[in-house]
Amino acid sequence: MKELEKIVSVCPGCYQEGKIQKIDAQVIEDDGKIYITKTCDKHGPFKEIYFSDAALYKKWIKYKVTGCGAPDVKTKLFDYPELYRVHHSQSVLTNLLVTNRCNLRCSYCFMNAGASGVVYEPTLDQIKELMIQARNERPMGSKAIQITGGEPTVREDLFDIVRMAKEVGFTHVQVNTNGLKLADSADYCQRLKDEKVNTIYMSFDGVTKETNPWIEQSKKVIKNLRKVNLKVVLVPVLIGGKNLHETGKIVRFALDNMDIVRGVNFQPISFCGRVTKIKDEKRDQQRVDYVQMMAEIEKEFDGQISRDDFYPVPFVFPVSKLIELLKGKTQVEFTAHPGCGGATYIFYEDGKPLPVTRFIDVEGLLAFIEQQSQKSGPFKRLRIASIFLRKLNTFVDEEKAPQGFDLVKLVKDAAIGGSYDSLRGFHYKSLFVGSMWFQDAWNLNVDRLERCVIHYTTLEGIIPFCAYNGLGYGDKIREKHSLPIKEWEKKTGRKIKDDLRKDVPLT
Repeated sequence: MKELEKIVSVCPGCYQEGKIQKIDAQVIEDDGKIYITKTCDKHGPFKEIYFSDAALYKKWIKYKVTGCGAPDVKTKLFDYPELYRVHHSQSVLTNLLVTNRCNLRCSYCFMNAGASGVVYEPTLDQIKELMIQARNERPMGSKAIQITGGEPTVREDLFDIVRMAKEVGFTHVQVNTNGLKLADSADYCQRLKDEKVNTIYMSFDGVTKETNPWIEQSKKVIKNLRKVNLKVVLVPVLIGGKNLHETGKIVRFALDNMDIVRGVNFQPISFCGRVTKIKDEKRDQQRVDYVQMMAEIEKEFDGQISRDDFYPVPFVFPVSKLIELLKGKTQVEFTAHPGCGGATYIFYEDGKPLPVTRFIDVEGLLAFIEQQSQKSGPFKRLRIASIFLRKLNTFVDEEKAPQGFDLVKLVKDAAIGGSYDSLRGFHYKSLFVGSMWFQDAWNLNVDRLERCVIHYTTLEGIIPFCAYNGLGYGDKIREKHSLPIKEWEKKTGRKIKDDLRKDVPLT
């Protein structure tokens, strides 16, 4: 057993008793795997898997960077202790919870009104204030927002909310949904498209009814979205013993529908919310790390996609610095901790998956980009742009690349103009396959939390995702700003049970 890093975490036992207690912890290597270990004076020792392949961890962790800081993001809330003083990463995506009502009752869900006994549903005026709060975040206002729940489609004013997001200046708007409402009607999908929703972020836990009881509705969603040309990202929550074995088949399903499916973003289960009280044995059975996920993909595709094709989020940090230099304007920084997630892009050539890493020297390319972004001297923008465009294709193996692939053509406008739209050609020819493994009290690493790039805009301020969900900050916020179900029903003249679907399984 070898200690790799000293970190700060929290005690899961104290958390289960309703208290957040900071304790010292360690990242260790043991028998080729990486764990987080810690000991509480009251509750004893804890050991939780981090990476079940030490080599992958070591490959990823070397890309750790520190961002310019985000003073408006906080974790000092209510009676909770200050977990750290300065947040290191700006917002890449802002979550806006518009309701905790839902038409389902999924067992692993972070929240829902039926389980909590209260209804959290901000007014349109409050929602506008929350959007403006995110747009005003320092040092750079958030540009991307995810409208989430609960199930946001239970709100009849969802289209007003989407329109408002565009009006206050968000350039990228996602709607996070289980898809049932979208399966009902292509017209509903068209209305979302008309209001300029960029992407649907849809729950998709498997390709069979055993793992995904709503698989037929999911297929109808894709069919309806295809009719209106609105793209979707599939979001599977991976749970050991339940749907982990279908990981590769989910990727295959996405490849078969990549005209409309833009990506798959796996989310290994996080033990928070309703599943906080889970017993240790069951938690160990259900826990999934990145390596287990990748191993299933390797098995499904016989090594045509492997863990070596995945890189952590901050791997692309040099790209934002180069665009910033060329454009002369601050850009969004992807400074998440390497443990927060990783991804690859998969092309489909002659019916076979082709990861971008198989025909582009991605490490060489990013090292070259980083080198160029550090140059100085007269006419540096012009000189860097010139050498960048001349050298770019030298990192591409043209014999292995998809037919007609031209890296310069795909990224020229993005590199010089800083335009996300210019990368659409790349996105639409490939499938994003990634994973975000959100933290909970058992595996929390405060160093990771400080670098969170996905934030919630709330009535108590801007909160990191893994504090909001993994440490229960969101529970406290919703409790403070909610109505008991009976009071909400009396005020609205509606019944919470009327939200529930009657034509599908509820969990």
